Amino acid sequence: MMNFEKRGNDLRDKAKSIVLEFMASAQNKKFTQTEIFRECGFDWSDYQNAKSTQQQYWVVALLRELESENKITRDENKKWGLV
Repeated sequence: MMNFEKRGNDLRDKAKSIVLEFMASAQNKKFTQTEIFRECGFDWSDYQNAKSTQQQYWVVALLRELESENKITRDENKKWGLV
């Protein structure tokens, strides 16, 4: 049987990589959580009981994980940027 937890962990690592690549491509620009969510292609559009604005909550955990790894930081305007 396929190890689904490992596949999920691989998916999380890939998502973090996408965010870091996106931020690096912007040359010191800072982004809101919503900008990161949409520009990285994590938005599935609106669905019943799953509006786009609700879907981005998992990105909060992703951003906080990158922050705990000292790869990104959040400023006083709640914008994220590379360390």
